[in-house]
Amino acid sequence: MSKRGESAGKQQMVVGKSRFRYNSPLVQVCLIGLVCFCCPGMFNALSGMGGGGQVDTTAANNANTALYTTFTIFGILGGGIYNILGPQVTLISACSTYVLYAGSFLYYNHHKHQAFAIAAGAILGIGAGLLWAAEGAIMTSYPPPNRKGTYISIFWSIFNMGGVIGGLIPFILNYNRNEAVSVNDGTYIGFMCFMSAGALLSLVILPPGRVIRDDGTHCTNIKYSNVSTEITQVLKLFSNWKMLLIFPASWASNFFYSYQFNNVNGLQFNLRTRGLNNVFYWGAQMLGSVGIGYIFDFSFPTRRKRGFVGIVVVALLGSAIWAGGLANQLNYSHDKPPAKLDFKNSGSDFAGPFVLYFCYGLLDAMFQSMVYWVIGALADDSETLSRYSGFYKGVQSAGAAVAWQVDTHKVSLLSQLVVNWSLTTISYPLLVILVLLAVKDEKSPEESTNSKEVTLPAADDGAVGGLTKLR
Repeated sequence: MSKRGESAGKQQMVVGKSRFRYNSPLVQVCLIGLVCFCCPGMFNALSGMGGGGQVDTTAANNANTALYTTFTIFGILGGGIYNILGPQVTLISACSTYVLYAGSFLYYNHHKHQAFAIAAGAILGIGAGLLWAAEGAIMTSYPPPNRKGTYISIFWSIFNMGGVIGGLIPFILNYNRNEAVSVNDGTYIGFMCFMSAGALLSLVILPPGRVIRDDGTHCTNIKYSNVSTEITQVLKLFSNWKMLLIFPASWASNFFYSYQFNNVNGLQFNLRTRGLNNVFYWGAQMLGSVGIGYIFDFSFPTRRKRGFVGIVVVALLGSAIWAGGLANQLNYSHDKPPAKLDFKNSGSDFAGPFVLYFCYGLLDAMFQSMVYWVIGALADDSETLSRYSGFYKGVQSAGAAVAWQVDTHKVSLLSQLVVNWSLTTISYPLLVILVLLAVKDEKSPEESTNSKEVTLPAADDGAVGGLTKLR
């Protein structure tokens, strides 16, 4: 073992009785949840207002296109970068880009120059790719194999509480502004404060080699990687049949955001009501993640059967929600915009669109938790799962980049809804096939307590930070 590996080994903590010890998977998953609460959670609240809080959505749409274009590249590369740099350097670099993005809209409020917002969006795409690859590795590899659904729901609940709090910021600060105006400076400053706190909090995330489960096993047996290994492994993802089966779900999983944020929440509701709606949209995500997490971990004795049932539940609920969206969409279009609804003054007219938007949030959490559960069931080591998660986020971001431009070019709202519904529907049977062919049932308790050594292609002897294996 190298000196670096020996040093890391000396830093490992002894397993205590408490599940809330600092080096436990539960605490670490909660901490990454808090980081995402502060950064992407606040970003979601900002985006959920429609147009980034601006009346004219052009700047936000173009910034999001730049964001998701670079996110596509660095989402795919992010797993490899995480394996080389580790969580702390990866995360603090990533989180800092969220602060810049929110600041660019504060600048736009005064100068109306979208170049800064577009550039900040491109930079945020790099940071988001790194953050979500790191988050995916932590969330899917740290938990025990038979509790991944539960840990995913815990993370998703904490993360989306950021959207709930973030929705309250514009709701409170813009409560008395009923007319069609952009949000005030204080809204953007509030987002920047939370995002800065998330960047600092990322420094407390432990590397996987120092996280120990309650049974005494380490979350991964490989501690370090190198550039050549990661390039090779990332390129192999594009011919990996498991990733090809998950591709449609990855593409679909953020494709609907531009439609839901701009054309449901943004078009149908006034400013203060959009903020209130986001509180419930992200709150619904917490409920959705907890519900589907229970199904994936506790509904049936075997993991594969739980996977099948979970996918069927999401498919049925998703079909019902998109059908409700179709009924709502037939009432308005770009050429025939709806009257702005207000939660206090619109009476019963407000109820239907509000419930639909709430259900969209519910479905988003269930759909993405489902995909994360399937990814987590494909492997146990953080190195493999960081690459799988990075691939998922990269493809997801490519879909989102296309979706924001689709909205910018004012494609028919009905066509956008039909495409979103179709993409999610195609995903379900492919995920069933993936579970059938690639997901194995859990090992017995006796087997699961024995740590297995994970092997990757050997690094060059002269490479910096070669693979160090921990037994």
